[in-house]
Amino acid sequence: MMRLPKFHYYAPRTVAEAIAIRSDAGPDGAFVAGGTDLYPNMKRRQQTPSVVVGLSRIPELVQVRETDGRLSLGAGLLLSQVEHDPRVRKTYSGLAHAVSEISTPPLRNMGTLGGNLLLDTRCNYYDQNLEWRQAIDFCMKKDGTVCWVAPGSPKCLAVQSADSVPVLIAMGARAVLASPEGQREIAVEDLYRNDGIDYVTKRPDELLTDVVLPAANGWCASYRKLRRRGAFDFPVLSVGAAVWREGRVVTAARLVLGGVASAPIRLSASEAALTGRPLDEASIAAAAAAAAGPSRPMDNTDFSFLWRKSMTSRYVALALQDLRPPGA
Repeated sequence: MMRLPKFHYYAPRTVAEAIAIRSDAGPDGAFVAGGTDLYPNMKRRQQTPSVVVGLSRIPELVQVRETDGRLSLGAGLLLSQVEHDPRVRKTYSGLAHAVSEISTPPLRNMGTLGGNLLLDTRCNYYDQNLEWRQAIDFCMKKDGTVCWVAPGSPKCLAVQSADSVPVLIAMGARAVLASPEGQREIAVEDLYRNDGIDYVTKRPDELLTDVVLPAANGWCASYRKLRRRGAFDFPVLSVGAAVWREGRVVTAARLVLGGVASAPIRLSASEAALTGRPLDEASIAAAAAAAAGPSRPMDNTDFSFLWRKSMTSRYVALALQDLRPPGA
């Protein structure tokens, strides 16, 4: 049986108190909300904080607010709360669908929206217990010097696998981060860097407090996910798509791949293939074909990486088909 290491647990009641405790803890501290990612990692000794700051008793982190047409979701909201919120389901159905694809209902009743955005990068060689990793020698993501996915690689190739992230980036959502210095708001897209170890730009002493969804202004979004089973599994390829239209013509598009690199990948060529054209079979085929090049999955998750790459065009096409207006 894998057991948690010893640690001190704090349960603050305000954001300011949580930030102060985490700041005092320095590099030995960690925030935790639902714990569906951190606690298994601690059991596998991938993360071993001596101070854990619990966020589940902070009312500020579970608020839903509407301001200037934008919807602000507290980062501490349970995934199931986001999935079933009537405002999210009505205006942001692509996000509601993406969240409904995360794991299983029991875990969606524990995990939080903020926790999913900050999900640790994953890899077949990293997501194993301590003894397994000792047996093959550790990887550079934790305690070792070699990336076993590609031993010649100078950096870790663990993959970003959060379901909510591709569609949030496609929608143009923003993240609010609080720290001892105050608050800052950044695009969700700017929260990630393509490095399996140093995979978020959020500083350790910053707390993700809110995810701000854009006003509904003529856009729609969708999400598609490839995995072995119909539930529970992480994506081995995912697509978030959003298009803006005037009449039948696409005025802007944002397409994002997940599950194929250490950060989400924008498909700029596919976006360009859609802009200025109707969202029809021809433009969708052009966008799907342009998506194959930027998709470079590695052998670090389920299924063959070559097959995952070959499925990229198909899943981009499916995500865009979901956005076609009736009769188009």
